[in-house]
This record gives sequence, structure tokens and C-alpha cells, in this order.
Amino acid sequence: MARVKRGVAANKRRKNLLKLAKGFRWGRSKRYRAAKEAVMKAGKYAYRDRRAKKRTMRSLWIKRLNNALRLHDTKYSVFMNMLSKKESALDRKVLSQMAIEDPEVFEQLVKKVQ
Repeated sequence: MARVKRGVAANKRRKNLLKLAKGFRWGRSKRYRAAKEAVMKAGKYAYRDRRAKKRTMRSLWIKRLNNALRLHDTKYSVFMNMLSKKESALDRKVLSQMAIEDPEVFEQLVKKVQ
């Protein structure tokens, strides 16, 4: 049996992990053990915040809609209730973009729903 030397694989693994830690501050970008912990924690944050981003964006759309609707003397909750009764296919993202980019069309929509 030939002797197996494993240094190449280990060095490659460490090098790849340190590459992922590039840009981290202090020893977390240079020392393997600290870099490994930092990369693992960064991965957890990235996974968690990909889901949190969806919640924060929906919240932003609702706030924008509410502000735009207050200019037309109506509330967000009342408007969404009326919109659901009309069985409209517009979602909050589209309504929010419409309120910002095309206020005239948004105003017509509000009048039509009421």
C-alpha cells in the first residue's frame, strides 16, 4: 500500500475558508479557527436575514401604501378590505410602486375601489 499524504486537501480546505473570511476584521480574516467561527456565524445571519428581508419589505410596502392612502383620506386597513371585496389581483408591492411612481393612476384606483 502506498502512503497517503493529506496535506494538500487540508491546505485547500483552509485556504477556501480563509477566502470566505476575506474582508472580516482583525484576526478573523487571518487565523483559521477564528475565521471558521466567523464564517459559520455569518452563514447563520445570512440564512436568517434572507427570510427577515421578506418581512421588512412587506412592512415597508404597507407603510408606503398607508402614507399614500392618507393623502386620499382613507386608511390602509379600510382600503385593503375594499380591495379584497372587489377581488383585485394587485398585491402590496405593486400598489406601493404605483403610489410612488404613478400617483395619478393610484388616485384613480382609490376612487374606483371606494
